[in-house]
Amino acid sequence: MSFVFPPSTTPSVAIEGTQDKFPVHRIYCVGRNYAAHAREMGKDPDREPPFFFTKPADAVVTNNATIPYPSRTNNCHHEIELVVAIGKGGRNISVDKALDHVFGYAVGNDLTRRDLQFEARDKGRPWDTGKGFDNSAPIAAIRPAGKGHFSKGRIWLKVNGETRQEADVADLIWNVPETIAELSTLFELAPGDLIYTGTPAGVNAVKPGDRMEGGIDGLETLITTVAK
Repeated sequence: MSFVFPPSTTPSVAIEGTQDKFPVHRIYCVGRNYAAHAREMGKDPDREPPFFFTKPADAVVTNNATIPYPSRTNNCHHEIELVVAIGKGGRNISVDKALDHVFGYAVGNDLTRRDLQFEARDKGRPWDTGKGFDNSAPIAAIRPAGKGHFSKGRIWLKVNGETRQEADVADLIWNVPETIAELSTLFELAPGDLIYTGTPAGVNAVKPGDRMEGGIDGLETLITTVAK
């Protein structure tokens, strides 16, 4: 068998302390998973099942990259997040077994064309154009889960040195095991999946030339610059 043109390179993420790479299969994202962020988006937080959206695997952006300002938007927002990297697949995973499926953790930024997202939301349309665009998933190196799981820890983001977002991972409405368990009832998870677990309050616009720096205690800091 031959291909009509060379297949695309597999998107991948660096792994802390090694030259190995984590091949990305799918990117899942959790919407409004911090109460304060839900409120700033005009919603009331509650404990109804979490909802999910996706990004293409090749939306990942390596750490310390410079990316172009996204097309067709005047309101691109940063959303700093804890990212869970799945190393063992499964379906209908129980909460008490969920962490067995985690390869590691990283800091990610769910970049969002907020104007396109709101336009789609108000018309009852999917969020794809607002969320799943090129370069919309910057991510730092993955720290293997053998070095510890994350149920708490400061999460923050600065733009040009000014703090925009600051909270604690413990504030997640749906924690990591619960999120994995729920997601696995909708999709069969596979090694290589990434789960962006939601962002705290303080999301705001970035502009050409801005430098975003974000982190979570114990993980590599993520730095992304928007080209002028």
